[in-house]
Amino acid sequence: MTAPVRIYHNPRCSKSRSACAILAEKGITTEVIEYLKTPPDRATLTALLAKLGLRAEELVRKGEAIVKTKYAGRAMSDQDWLEAMLAHPILIERPIVVVGGRAVMARPPERVLELL
Repeated sequence: MTAPVRIYHNPRCSKSRSACAILAEKGITTEVIEYLKTPPDRATLTALLAKLGLRAEELVRKGEAIVKTKYAGRAMSDQDWLEAMLAHPILIERPIVVVGGRAVMARPPERVLELL
């Protein structure tokens, strides 16, 4: 594989750990970005959405407490959801695996194989 593999990872997430394990089993070196420690900026998050082919709302973890306390019942545009994810990176669904101009939401973790 010539393009670098990048994974937006939360080590506390079992799906994220499983995706890392699948890549390691395949002998693929990855750039691991712990997105809660190093959140993506607006340009990066916008580029990720484009590579994933998703609208901002589709990348939001709706079960997080901050959604229930701060955003529940509000009419939210994609721009609003983008702002919410920038303000609260915990809202970003994970893991996201990127290879070149392509990306997958690795849920289930085996989806990483689509990029290999």
